[in-house]
Order: sequence, then C-alpha cells, then structure tokens
Amino acid sequence: MANLKKGFVHTVFFWLKDKTNEADHKELHAGLLELSKIDLIQTAYVGLPADTNRAVIDSSYQFSITFVFDTPEQQAAYQTDPDHLAFVEKCSHLWEKVVVYDAES
Repeated sequence: MANLKKGFVHTVFFWLKDKTNEADHKELHAGLLELSKIDLIQTAYVGLPADTNRAVIDSSYQFSITFVFDTPEQQAAYQTDPDHLAFVEKCSHLWEKVVVYDAES
C-alpha cells in the first residue's frame, strides 16, 4: 500500500487565449516554473497534458500545476505571496480560463 501523506494539494489548469502562439506558450511555461520556486511549496509539478486517450480525460488545457503544501495556512500564505501576485500580474493576459481544484488530506 502507498504511503498516504497529509497536506494541502493545489491543482490549477490553464487554457491559453492563443493556443497556437509559441511565444505565449513559452512565456506562461517560464512563469509557472518561476512560480514553483516559492518557498512555501513543499512539492511542485508543472506539466502539459499527458498523451493519454480515455473518455474520462480532459486534455483541452495547455498547462497544469500541482503544488503541495504542508498546511492550509501555507497555501493561504502562498495566495498573497509577492511572487505569486507578480506571476498573476505578469501572465494573466495569456490565459482565457483557469480552473482550480484544492484538496486536503
């Protein structure tokens, strides 16, 4: 059996306004990689849709992040972290849609 861990998991999916614009793709990817360096984050994943094909999979997004925090309070602090706010200010013009899923264990 897997080792069940405690924490707060913050997963976000991003849809670009211009899905074919390579410069926008690179800019958002770079911004997400920089965002993942915030010290409050215990574990960070920045990814693209996987090459999977099942009826239950939505791969219409361009990027996803999954950030794991030790506590809900750390995740709340992340939301107001200056680097997070700077990322939103710098990159929000690139996306048309963002969906967030938060989970606690």
